[in-house]
Amino acid sequence: MDPAALNAQVLQWGAWGPVLVIALITTAVLVSPIPSAPIALAAGAAYGHGWGALYVLLGAQAGAMGAFGIARLVGSDTVHRWFGRRLATGWMGSQNALMGIVFVSRLLPFLSFDIVSYGAGLTTLSAWRFALATLAGIAPSSFLLAHFGKEMSSGEGNRILLSVLALGALTLVPLAVKWIRDARARRRKARDAGSD
Repeated sequence: MDPAALNAQVLQWGAWGPVLVIALITTAVLVSPIPSAPIALAAGAAYGHGWGALYVLLGAQAGAMGAFGIARLVGSDTVHRWFGRRLATGWMGSQNALMGIVFVSRLLPFLSFDIVSYGAGLTTLSAWRFALATLAGIAPSSFLLAHFGKEMSSGEGNRILLSVLALGALTLVPLAVKWIRDARARRRKARDAGSD
């Protein structure tokens, strides 16, 4: 999926372009192998930072709610047949914990958006909490993808290079946080073992 070709296609649709972007993003979430990033970049290139981000956000939210609903309708009974009510106990039954997990997963670029949406539908998480956590979690990435799409479409080499480097750096942030946390835990463990 080529962002430049998508951008040209979106612009050809005129007033229907935003509807096309929203429908494509929704489809990309519901049909897991379809990547949504090129669509989001094309939306940013065609409509700019603000409107592009809004269309990406609406499409991703609609797709997430669709996947959540499909999993709830199709898979929830099967999960309850296999596990009974055991999944509704402990942190798996906590609406706040499940909502927090969905929110954090939306901020991490290497976790599958689609799988989280379908998986959340199999839990006891209420639909409105899922919707709120998803909306709050995807707003930053929707803006960033639209922003990068706009910057990349500028044709200016420096701006494109900076956008690509910034996108790569954002992907590395969660990995760096995990590495720092693990290093601190190892130091704490070594310190505790040395004091014994």
